[in-house]
Amino acid sequence: MAVERPWVVPKDVKEYTSHKDVAGRKDEKLVFDIARAEMKVIHITNNKFADYEVIPEPVKMAIVLVAEAYAKNDIEASKKKIKSESFDDYSYTAEEATIDIDSIDLEGLLDDYIITKGSGRTVMKLRSL
Repeated sequence: MAVERPWVVPKDVKEYTSHKDVAGRKDEKLVFDIARAEMKVIHITNNKFADYEVIPEPVKMAIVLVAEAYAKNDIEASKKKIKSESFDDYSYTAEEATIDIDSIDLEGLLDDYIITKGSGRTVMKLRSL
């Protein structure tokens, strides 16, 4: 019997995060972030986890990490920040505070659950007798 989604709840993301903005995010918005994170994990692993009765902890951890990153990036995108300014001989450049999803080591967490895709073709080798 397949485990029903969502595999992670907003409480899991709020308990993990160290970002105050993410911890204070509305549950309704975190549900969307979690759904996107689950789809990303399914895409990376090519695995819908249909045969699992319980979702493995590394998969849950990956979903929490990606959901946190999606939430943080959405919060940062909604803020109006000055990225750089200059005045006479003084200039200032602010560092971007978004999280690069590709920099999260998801493959390390999900390596045991990745199902490789076939090439989509059949190759037969024949030899004469």
